[in-house]
Amino acid sequence: MSVFQRLSMVFKSKANKALDSVEDPRETLDYSYQKQLELLQKVRRGVADVATSRKRVELQIQQLEQQSGKLENQSRAALQQGREDLAREALTRRSGLQSQVDGLKEQHEQLQSEEQKLTLAAQRLQAKVDSFRTRKETIKATYTAAQAQSQISEAFSGISEEMGDVGMAVQRAEDKTSEMQARAGAVDELLESGALDDVTGSSKDDIQSELDRMASSSGVELELEKMKQELGEGSSGTTQQIEGGSGSTGSGDQVQPNRQGEGT
Repeated sequence: MSVFQRLSMVFKSKANKALDSVEDPRETLDYSYQKQLELLQKVRRGVADVATSRKRVELQIQQLEQQSGKLENQSRAALQQGREDLAREALTRRSGLQSQVDGLKEQHEQLQSEEQKLTLAAQRLQAKVDSFRTRKETIKATYTAAQAQSQISEAFSGISEEMGDVGMAVQRAEDKTSEMQARAGAVDELLESGALDDVTGSSKDDIQSELDRMASSSGVELELEKMKQELGEGSSGTTQQIEGGSGSTGSGDQVQPNRQGEGT
């Protein structure tokens, strides 16, 4: 196989594949039906033309037969008047007309036979066209139902192109939503743990803020009271130590002079 033959085969195969992808069987059936109707119309026009020709021949035959009868009468009248020459001439003309009539009758039979054939062909073609129309509509309805069923099945299975795009969009939306929810939850946990400060203060409402302030004030008051108690206890102990220290110092002073006297 030559290169050009291979290229031709490849081109034809690709062309057929492309045509198959864009071809709609319903449109093809409608086109075929239209062509059959056009053919039937041509056959009917042919029948009408043949019938017209046949009718025209019949009128010519009638006219020639009328002329032939007229010449026969003239020939008889001439013989009655003793004009044999005129009678012979009239009969001679009548004979020529009769030859034309015979030829027209033969033509009329041919046209009549052709008209019958065309009429029968038109009837058969009409029957085929009617049968094809019924079959065409059945095939179109079946194809439409099958196409709808296929689309529904693909939609349910999610393998159709449109539903695939929709499914991908839904999946992206769900992923985005999950990501935002996770981020919001993480931020809330960080705020609750104190790792992040809420600079806007929008995470707490007024009631929560008031409760926090009351808790803080209560804590401060408790701490202050505790400090007061500690300071109060410290003050009384210090006073006792000061008083006890003073008495021992006086006794020492008194002893020391005695010790000094003893030494002296």
